[in-house]
Amino acid sequence: MVIKILGSGCAKCKQLEANAQQAVKELGIEAKIEKVTEVQDIVEYGVMRTPALVVNEQVKAMGRVLSAEDIKKYLQS
Repeated sequence: MVIKILGSGCAKCKQLEANAQQAVKELGIEAKIEKVTEVQDIVEYGVMRTPALVVNEQVKAMGRVLSAEDIKKYLQS
């Protein structure tokens, strides 16, 4: 599983990354978490507001910081 955090590296982006790491740890799954910070790369996902969460190349959320509990729902589906 590949999880990508799309954003410039702002506080909200860092919080989303931390929440994603927590969700992966709590679920006990193996996942690679990557940060995507280049604007052109972010736009290619169709994301206009950051931070955004991408799971296996599918945009799951944008423009808000999901809690670890919310992220776990996306990782389990």
